[in-house]
Amino acid sequence: MGQDFEMEDFETEYEDLGSVTLTLEDDTELECDILCIFPVEDQQYIALLPLDENGEAAEDAEILLFRYSEDENGEPGLENIEDDDEYEAAADAFDELLDESLFDFDDEEDEEEDEE
Repeated sequence: MGQDFEMEDFETEYEDLGSVTLTLEDDTELECDILCIFPVEDQQYIALLPLDENGEAAEDAEILLFRYSEDENGEPGLENIEDDDEYEAAADAFDELLDESLFDFDDEEDEEEDEE
């Protein structure tokens, strides 16, 4: 399930979490930037941004959300979110992170303007 967001406005203070290659049902591969890993109740989720063949955010990219976990060796694992209510909770939490990030970014711009 994808979520529509305007990515050109998405500026964060998140550290660079790298990228991941997803293998899709038709065995094609999709390279994605890891935007963030975030909790909702007792579960971790991951937000991914699909990249085009040049490693840039795809023009019509939708954010992909998955359940995220790590095994006992620290190896990451992703699972599809099958339940609509669970997906909505994860999407709402990501929306809040996005809103906070954009708000923080606007505050930083205002502070920089005040300093000039």
